Amino acid sequence: MKKSILFFGTVILLTACNSTDKKAADPVSSADTSNHGSIVSNNNPDVTAPNISDTSNFTTIQWIDSIHQTLPKIKEGKILEVVYHFKNTGTKPFIVQDVQASCGCTVPEKPEKPVLPGEEGVIKAKFDSHGKVGPNAKTLTVLANTMSDKILTFSVEVEKE
Repeated sequence: MKKSILFFGTVILLTACNSTDKKAADPVSSADTSNHGSIVSNNNPDVTAPNISDTSNFTTIQWIDSIHQTLPKIKEGKILEVVYHFKNTGTKPFIVQDVQASCGCTVPEKPEKPVLPGEEGVIKAKFDSHGKVGPNAKTLTVLANTMSDKILTFSVEVEKE
């Protein structure tokens, strides 16, 4: 009897943890999508944006800067800003939902507003070189309304100060 109670209690606990984790990791499922497929931000319910996974909202972009940047050496302790310029070459606004960095030493910055067709925009990242002596290769993954995620990389060598 005790084993049965323990088993079912564990199953309920794991199920509750999985449903909470899924909502936290998936911003679309935690957002209110009752507005005809648009995402309504939980932080600001007045702001709506097209659903970036809807293929009818897909656009194309052209990277003005190389998506693989090799940067000059820097001294340890410096904060390095990396910039990637792009142009929306499609017919729909370019909407960046998220930019994810490969580690905590790199903080990405995405455009907050949609980039309209024909306009240019930037994606930035700040790399903190504290404790990163030697060669460093970092990756940014751009989640947006394009056919596939865009992978941006940069490499920099950090010299001991």
